[in-house]
Amino acid sequence: MLSTQAELVAFRSGLGQSIQFVPTMGGLHQGHGELIRRAAEQGPVLVSVFVNPLQFCPGEDFDRYPRSLEADLALADRCGAAALWAPTVQTIYPDGTAADSARQAPAALQQHLCGAGRPGHFNGVVTVVARLLELTKPAGLWLGEKDWQQLVILRQLVADRALPVKVHGVATVREADGLALSSRNQYLSPAQRLQAAALPAALRAADGTTPLDVTRSRLSAAGLEVEYVERVDPQSLQPCSSETALSLLAAAVRCGTTRLIDHTFLMTRQPLVAIDGPAGAGKSTVTRAFAERLGLIYLDTGAMYRAVTWLVQQRGVEPGDAAAVDVLLRALNLQLQSLPGGGQQVLVNGEDVSQAIRSPEVTGSVSVVAAHRCVRQALTAQQKAMGAKGGLVAEGRDIGSAVFPDADLKVFLTATVAERARRRALDLEQRGFPVPECSELEAQIAERDHLDSTREEAPLVQAIDAVELVTDGMSIDAVIDALVEQFRARVPEEAWPTPAG
Repeated sequence: MLSTQAELVAFRSGLGQSIQFVPTMGGLHQGHGELIRRAAEQGPVLVSVFVNPLQFCPGEDFDRYPRSLEADLALADRCGAAALWAPTVQTIYPDGTAADSARQAPAALQQHLCGAGRPGHFNGVVTVVARLLELTKPAGLWLGEKDWQQLVILRQLVADRALPVKVHGVATVREADGLALSSRNQYLSPAQRLQAAALPAALRAADGTTPLDVTRSRLSAAGLEVEYVERVDPQSLQPCSSETALSLLAAAVRCGTTRLIDHTFLMTRQPLVAIDGPAGAGKSTVTRAFAERLGLIYLDTGAMYRAVTWLVQQRGVEPGDAAAVDVLLRALNLQLQSLPGGGQQVLVNGEDVSQAIRSPEVTGSVSVVAAHRCVRQALTAQQKAMGAKGGLVAEGRDIGSAVFPDADLKVFLTATVAERARRRALDLEQRGFPVPECSELEAQIAERDHLDSTREEAPLVQAIDAVELVTDGMSIDAVIDALVEQFRARVPEEAWPTPAG
C-alpha cells in the first residue's frame, strides 16, 4: 500500500510502463472489482482510496462514509491491482480545501440530475480527479457507468484540458435483484435493503412512452422518497423527448436516510453510426473493423455507388447521361451481404462484383455517376430502409449530413491528399493494378474532392455535429480505438455491450 507522494513516484518509476488508474473513495465492492479487472487487461492498475471532502455538500455523510482500508486493500489485490494508494488530504490539497478553490465543472452538465440538488458536488469531483490525474499520470482512467453524470463531466474535463489519458466507462454491476452496487448500500437495514430493490424495478418497468410521473408514483408507492426522476440526453444531460433514439432515465431516492441513485437507458432503435469523409481516407477499412468490434452491421455505401458505376460501364452507358442511368436503376437488384470475418460481398443482379468495383476505371467515374439525382435518391432510399432499425455503421460521403442525420455518432474521417495518395498507391499495388505516379494520384484525389464537394446533389460536407478525425500518422488500430472512444461517449456499455471475445 502507498500513502505518500514519494511512494507513488517510486511505484510509477519502478514499473517502467504507463498505468491504468481506478479512483475511488473506498468502501470497495465488486463494482470496483470489475473496474480493476477490466483495467488490468490494459496494464498495471493503481487504485486510489481518498474520501474527498470537496464533493460532500453540507449535511451529507462525509464523517460516516465507509472507511475500511484493510478490506479495500484485500479486494483490490484479489482483483488484480498492482498497488493501492491512500493519500492524505494534505497530499491532494496542499493549499487547503476551501470550497472557493474548487474547479468549476461545466454548468450545462450539472443543471439536472444530481447536479441540481447537490450544488458544488461536481466542482469537488473535477477538482479531485484533476489533481489525482496530475499526480498519477495514467494512460487510462476507469470509471463506472453507474455514476453516469459524473462520467460525462469527467470526460469533458479530460477533453477540455487535452489530457493524455483515455477515459473508459464500465457497465453498472448489480445485485441479483437489480440493485446497483454502491458503497452506501451498507447503510441500509435488512428491511430497507428489500425496499431499495424497488428503485431498479421501477426503472426497468419504464419504456420510452412511460410518463415520468408513473415512474415517480411507483417509487413513492414502495415507500421511497423521490428526489428526482428525469429523462435526459446521455451526452448533453439536457431533458429530451420520448422520441430521442437513446435517452437516460435516471432517478435519485432516499431509502430511510440513505440516498440512492440509478438509471436505465431507453432506446427507440439500435445504435447508428455515420462515418463520412473524402475518397481514400481509409473509411472502408476502419469502418468494417469498427463495426465488427462493436457487433454492428457494416454498411459500405461507397460500394453501392461503385456497383451502380460498374453496371453503367458494363452496359456501355455514358456516365454523365442521367436519363440512361435512370433506366438501368429500374431493373437494378443490388445486394450487400456480410461475410465471416467482417468482409462484405456486393452482388449486382446476382453477379458478385466485390473486386470489380475497386478497379481504377470504376474509381474514375464513380463521382460522375453518384452526382445524378436519380442515383442518389434510389440508393439513399435503400440505405435509409436498411438503417431504420439501427444496429449498423454506414460509411460514405454524405451519410451523416443527408442519409442518417439522426445518427448517434457522426465522424468525418479524413487525411491529407498526400497521405491518401500514398494509401491509394499501396491499395492498387496489392490488388494487382498499375500504380500511377504519386503526383498523378494526388491530382486525381484533389479533383475528386472538388467534384464531390461542389456537386449539386448531396455534396461532400462535414455535418455540423460530426467529430473530425484526421488519420495521418495513425495506425488502423489507433483509428479504430479513437472511434470506439467516441462511440462509448455516446452509447454506454449498458445500452450496447461490447461482444465477448
